[in-house]
Amino acid sequence: MGDAGVPAADAAAGRRASTLKDVARLAGVSVGTASRALNDRAEVSAATKQKVRSAAERLSFYPNALATGLLRGRTKSIGLLTGDVNGRFSIPILMGLEDAFGVGEMSVLMCEGRGDPEREAAHVRTLLAHRVDGLIVVGAIPDARPSIGQHLPVPVVYALSPSTDPRDTSVISDDAHGGRLAAEHVVAAGRRRIAYVTGNPSDRVVHDRIRGSREVLLEHGLDFVAGTPVFGDWAERWGREVARRLLPSMGEIDAVICGNDTLARGVQDVLRAEGIRVPEDVSVVGFDNWEIVAANADPAITSVDMNLVEIGRRSAHALDRAGGATGSGVELVPCRLEVRASSLA
Repeated sequence: MGDAGVPAADAAAGRRASTLKDVARLAGVSVGTASRALNDRAEVSAATKQKVRSAAERLSFYPNALATGLLRGRTKSIGLLTGDVNGRFSIPILMGLEDAFGVGEMSVLMCEGRGDPEREAAHVRTLLAHRVDGLIVVGAIPDARPSIGQHLPVPVVYALSPSTDPRDTSVISDDAHGGRLAAEHVVAAGRRRIAYVTGNPSDRVVHDRIRGSREVLLEHGLDFVAGTPVFGDWAERWGREVARRLLPSMGEIDAVICGNDTLARGVQDVLRAEGIRVPEDVSVVGFDNWEIVAANADPAITSVDMNLVEIGRRSAHALDRAGGATGSGVELVPCRLEVRASSLA
């Protein structure tokens, strides 16, 4: 069970929603004990249960609906199958799962498939042998990935990387929305000569992000410099290379939107080395909000955040809604913009 509750009286009064921590504090018990008491767990005494329930009633706190779903499953565990070796995507998604299910209320068994179908199949068999109550599948990149199959005995949700099978349930970032956020930001700052630098044109996210940005520019009677994005790969060296290519026309450019943060860092490093001020002369915006890159760049990079923690939360709810049967469809999670120094002139 998570911290969030449904605030009846508090919402009506316009006050902050009560949380499980508030209930625990009022009852004088730990958060874990409060959670177990509200879930009517046998190891909690009747007196403690009553004390916690009274505190919850006083605070108008109602348990997270997930407590009546998967948390009453067979093993109170789920499997997380990922191809993300370094945890760049899977760890924030795991944090969102924990937020939704509650600390200590659902165990997550993580397996790393390295993008190998045979290894993934072996991990799925192992997880099912452990009688997990559901599976979350996270790809190595936010692009479409093959389904792990139909007719599994537990619900499956694909987080960040959608399944290529429309019968599956996928929860992914709304990359077109993220593209819009980036373009709206630079246009609102008065930038009109905007270049777009991105990665492999075969990747789904490339075109979704471009589409969102281009829609905004067209709404303002604008288009990308030269009328088209510059495609390449996702490496920082490509960002540096394309920045050097753009140098002769840099007087005609006052903003660069990049398909990820490593590209953005490569671009702005070359600009600064050439005496072009970021953001005074050229604003730079990245995508992914990978903090180890974006927040530590000089200047720190404004970036579109894919909302990975929220993807994790919504994946938990999608798993719960499936109720033991695989659902279908794609749920888009809005992005958000983390504004930093690279675009604040």
